Amino acid sequence: MPVAGQIMHRGAECINKTETLTRAAEMMKRREVGALPVCEDDGRMCGIITDRDIVVKCVADGRNPAETQCTELCQGTPQWIDVNADVSEVLETMERHQIKRLPVIENKQLVGMISERDIAQHLNEHQIAEFAERVYATS
Repeated sequence: MPVAGQIMHRGAECINKTETLTRAAEMMKRREVGALPVCEDDGRMCGIITDRDIVVKCVADGRNPAETQCTELCQGTPQWIDVNADVSEVLETMERHQIKRLPVIENKQLVGMISERDIAQHLNEHQIAEFAERVYATS
């Protein structure tokens, strides 16, 4: 079975926690992604910001994304996986936390991201069906 580093897409980029949501949205557009890891000044991940977060937690609440920092929407402890973790561990982590994107870390540095697309491209039909059932199940 493959490991996280074999199915992730490389080149994931953090946004600093003090950057605005407008800047995050610009980075997402430029990189054609729907989520960005949010990092401290030292590069340690402190959360993830999604395009949905920007719309639902900022714009829909009447807040100004040009004045709202990424750190204001990051909640909880960010989940991540080691680059050498088995894909079964990747799936278990995503299923347990019901998340659709998972940062991949090597030597305490962000090296990639695993998304639903990566799973669909690299796993068999049974694994994909099981993943979808568990991640999208209502609590």
